[in-house]
Amino acid sequence: MKVRREEDALGEVSIPEDAYYGAQTRRAVENFPVSGLRFTRSFIHGLGLVKQYAAVVNRELGLLDGGLAGAVAVAAREVVEGFLDDQFVVDVFQTGSGTSINMNANEVIAGRANEILTGNRGGKSPVHPNDHVNLGQSSNDVIPTVIHLAALTQIQEHLIPALTSLGSALSEKAREFRDVAKIGRTHLQDAVPIRLGQEFGGYARQTELSVQRLEKVQESLAELALGGTAVGNGVNTHEEFARRVIELLSREVGYPLREAEDHFEAQGAQDAAVEASGALKTVAVSLTKIANDIRWLASGPRCGIGEIHIPSLQPGSSIMPGKVNPVIPEVVIQAAAQVIGNDAAITIGGQWGMFELNTMLPLMARNLLESISLLTNASRLFNERCVAGIGANREKCELNVERSLALVTHLVPAMGYDRAASLAGEAHETGKTIRELVLERGIMPEEELDRLFAHGIER
Repeated sequence: MKVRREEDALGEVSIPEDAYYGAQTRRAVENFPVSGLRFTRSFIHGLGLVKQYAAVVNRELGLLDGGLAGAVAVAAREVVEGFLDDQFVVDVFQTGSGTSINMNANEVIAGRANEILTGNRGGKSPVHPNDHVNLGQSSNDVIPTVIHLAALTQIQEHLIPALTSLGSALSEKAREFRDVAKIGRTHLQDAVPIRLGQEFGGYARQTELSVQRLEKVQESLAELALGGTAVGNGVNTHEEFARRVIELLSREVGYPLREAEDHFEAQGAQDAAVEASGALKTVAVSLTKIANDIRWLASGPRCGIGEIHIPSLQPGSSIMPGKVNPVIPEVVIQAAAQVIGNDAAITIGGQWGMFELNTMLPLMARNLLESISLLTNASRLFNERCVAGIGANREKCELNVERSLALVTHLVPAMGYDRAASLAGEAHETGKTIRELVLERGIMPEEELDRLFAHGIER
């Protein structure tokens, strides 16, 4: 069957008649098509894990028949592994609790479990999506749990390793360039000389601090809402259910997860997601600074700063042959801008915790996980396609230092600020270097001048 979407926007979406999902999912697709956006693989993975271990624990607690529980667990594992991704069809923008995506999962798992048990796909018998797959749960505690679980695992397994590798590459460049003197810049104006290695060391430290910030938010994300069910008081769930499921989830992901200390907080607010997004925004700002600096340092190559060379990935613009654009730095900057925009939406979403439920959960899930993915991919691309291939233009660096008027700063202790300023003004007017004027005037011997300049760079 075909379901018509918004006029002039998304065309049509196919819903096969023999799909695993059932009536609730179909109604959600038919009635609420907004964006065409679907939940990420990491979110579906986390949702499958919760359903798998819920079935295992409900069987252990004697609440679910062993045969039914086994089929549910197998079907849920297929969700975890991605075999049923095409069955998750509801739009990201749906009811604010995420009920549509939770029921999509319940129906898919029930439908597949029924096929395992009877050979007939879909339906509610012998496995029922609500009575069996969703036993002991509510969308209101499952979706916040999955948000935390997915974000935590993606940060651990993908983003932190990508940033760590990028930091290592920047540190290697800092060592490689430690002997390259260059001009420093403040306000985009020439400042006193520094080492190119020092500049790259600063970038490496930014990535190191980014990792530390992300490690801190993992503690907040490790607290899961599961067990609160509808409003936070745990109605219709066994008192041991959440603790046992979370223990199994901890073993699966290799991180010490724990049940929320207060389920009313865990479901009525999403402060941990807001906190995590804030850390991701900070990482995005750091990557923007690094990428933009590299873009400027490589500008030219002849009429710009040109102190470094970056790999040539797209030689030739659409109209100017031989022109090479800083493609990767600009990719990183745009990805970072999207993360910052996502953070704004997540911040607004966090404000919509009304009484016992936040009603912006799908939006927050989608943006948070997209931000992690964007930063992961941008960091890897930046490392592999740009930073690893950066080289120093030693001649340009040396020439810029020699021509800089800011070298006069090193003479201030010997001749005073006003005389040094006058000397800089004369150098600017005549086009001579500070070195040339000092030697012409006999202000100090060349050996002492070299010592002052070298000492200033090494500080």
